[in-house]
Amino acid sequence: MSELIGRYIRITGIVQGVGFRPFVYRLAKQHQLTGWVKNTSAGVEITVSGHPNNIEEFETQLPLQAPSLSRIDQFTSYPIASDHFSDFRIIESQEIDTAFIPISPDISICEDCFRELFNPADRRFLYPFINCTNCGPRFTIIKDIPYDRPNTTMAGFPMCPACSDEYHDPENRRFHAQPVACPACGPQVWLEKRDASLFPNESFLEKPVIQVAQEQLLAGNILAIKGIGGFHLACDALNPNAVSTLRKRKGRVDKPFAVMMADIDTIKKHCYITPAEIELLVSRERPIVILPRKPESPIAAEVAPRQLTIGVMLPYTPLHYMLFYNYTRQSYASFPLEVLVMTSGNRSEEPIATDNNLVHEQLNELADIYLMHNRPIYIRCDDSVSRVIHLNDGKSQSYPIRRSRGYAPNPIRLDWELPQILACGAELKNTFCLTRETYAFLSHHIGDLENFETYQSLTDGIEHYEKLFRIKPEVIAHDKHPNYLSTHYALQRAKEENLTLIPIQHHHAHVASCLAENHWENNTPVIGVSFDGTGYGDDGAIWGGEFLVASYTNFERYAHLQYFPLPGGDRSIRFPARIALSYLYSRGINWSESLPSYNSLCAEERQLLKSQLDHRINLVETSSMGRLFDLVAALLDIRQRINYEGQAAIELEAIADPIVTETYPFETLSRGQGLEIDVFPMILHIIEDTQLGLIPASQISARFHNTIAEITLQTCTQIHKNRGIKTVALSGGVWQNMTLLTKVISLLEQAGFNVIIHHEVPTNDGGISLGQAVIAGFMVKNMAL
Repeated sequence: MSELIGRYIRITGIVQGVGFRPFVYRLAKQHQLTGWVKNTSAGVEITVSGHPNNIEEFETQLPLQAPSLSRIDQFTSYPIASDHFSDFRIIESQEIDTAFIPISPDISICEDCFRELFNPADRRFLYPFINCTNCGPRFTIIKDIPYDRPNTTMAGFPMCPACSDEYHDPENRRFHAQPVACPACGPQVWLEKRDASLFPNESFLEKPVIQVAQEQLLAGNILAIKGIGGFHLACDALNPNAVSTLRKRKGRVDKPFAVMMADIDTIKKHCYITPAEIELLVSRERPIVILPRKPESPIAAEVAPRQLTIGVMLPYTPLHYMLFYNYTRQSYASFPLEVLVMTSGNRSEEPIATDNNLVHEQLNELADIYLMHNRPIYIRCDDSVSRVIHLNDGKSQSYPIRRSRGYAPNPIRLDWELPQILACGAELKNTFCLTRETYAFLSHHIGDLENFETYQSLTDGIEHYEKLFRIKPEVIAHDKHPNYLSTHYALQRAKEENLTLIPIQHHHAHVASCLAENHWENNTPVIGVSFDGTGYGDDGAIWGGEFLVASYTNFERYAHLQYFPLPGGDRSIRFPARIALSYLYSRGINWSESLPSYNSLCAEERQLLKSQLDHRINLVETSSMGRLFDLVAALLDIRQRINYEGQAAIELEAIADPIVTETYPFETLSRGQGLEIDVFPMILHIIEDTQLGLIPASQISARFHNTIAEITLQTCTQIHKNRGIKTVALSGGVWQNMTLLTKVISLLEQAGFNVIIHHEVPTNDGGISLGQAVIAGFMVKNMAL
């Protein structure tokens, strides 16, 4: 018999709250090993003793059979003396002051818990907070590491004997599942009226609370429903009056609502769906997925006005599934409710509500009834939004629009180490990013920094991440726009803590974000095509139609759309009519009643605009591609005013005829060492086509999209001829336009370019902070400050 040996193993990554220790326990028992496993603030540590062959097989199987929710980032192993333990144990966690580990995101309900939820024989039958080590809340309940129950918002719920037995049994899938609970000892649900009194009165409480909630939804009421990361506002999506009421109360005139459907079969009834989209919908992250809507669907048109698509998600918590449960038949079938609007529970532009004590103050003007629970939410987290890109080669990939619940705070892994950096993100769709070693912790969705409440959410989020991941920033990166609240935060904090401050150009950060998530390992330049609505340029203008030759450390503005005037600066975004008229006036085109934009403004507005242009009052020059889309939408009379960001461009894309292949003319002009793209010839043709009425708006829209794609191809081709660069990175909010994105990818790849796009972080400003962090890291590394 061979001599016993010992082995010490340390594993870092997402290895807490995912069933890793019980997995190690079972594997050690299987291989007849003794020793122990424990959580630390740095990950998981293991000591084993046994026969050499058994230990070798144990080490081989550890990464191969690890729990599906785990992610091993580093595996360290070395020999130690055999201690001749009598058995294998899971021992008490150890806190290490400066150590850190990644934290698991919140995970949708697993199949085992789903079966138990609807099994009348199970003690957790219809319990809205059923969970195990394979599912349930993580990020939104954790206060600190290690991830143990006292460090979560479940600390106030002592376990009953039955739950405690499961929690302490290494063979049970609820072993050390920190949110574990049951009806006898865990959180509860109830209904409240607007005055915070119970609804209905006590004589009706023998009916299940969630069944009463169903009845209220079917009656056309709007419910505020507390979920895993905040409140939703919900109503019956098949009831036009209910949806219209919700829109009116929330002041959300046209912006689409997301919906939740009971299962994939229900989604197939209302939407066209591909296998790749099904895979994304049923994934453990359960994002909202943008799908083409079937014209015969009875979903109220008010859910997504003038849209061909709709944002759909499946239930992801037990409570959500119970909203669709058939209490009469006691089955998850023949759903009383088929489709629910599930939109963020907040007043316009404010963060999503999370606090039971404040929710009535925040939502009483919006909700009729509140479906409450008493499990505290420590950090708010909105739903994630994604879509699937279907490429010409038959391949598909996910394309994130908003990265939040289910994904955050999963780090983006980098191929190099960075110092501890805080990147503060942009103004719209704000996220922040903190780096440590090879991890870039991109935050959950914060929102638009347009008020104190959202700014407070940013500062609270930064403080929480720094505490969780033991990060003390040495450097702060921020956008160059002087008026962004994120910039003000960076300037103030850098001054207070004497930190190095690095301003990052907006579109450079877009490109770097795309490079980082695609593991662009070296610092060689690429062609960065950054199209968006607003980004502060180095010359003080508003950029947004940019062709950059960019690496992590620097960039050159090789080409851009020719400047045109933006009256009122960023405020003009809501008035495409003003953008269109200003452009035409700057190019010597007289306004007339034949222009829809002319007729959308009163005489006084037109006179004020003309005076503003003549005297260059509050006038900013822009090269923004997003504003060009607005301009064309106004010329086609699709949208003269907007009430949510990107509305004009979204509606312009929605009408584009996919069969059309023609383009409009444009010119490329040499200006100094760079190029300017003059789209005035295209604009003249669009005006002519519109006024003659011989070409429908759907074809004009298609030709416009084709022209922008052709501009992209020709400009990239010219850069390649001069610089020899064959890789193109596409980043910026305009690339959320699937029509343009797929056309451009196809044209560039046919021309031999290597095209990289986003697949982990949003192409919009939600991904900016990652780019800021990476650029700042390289600048520090290269002493290029």
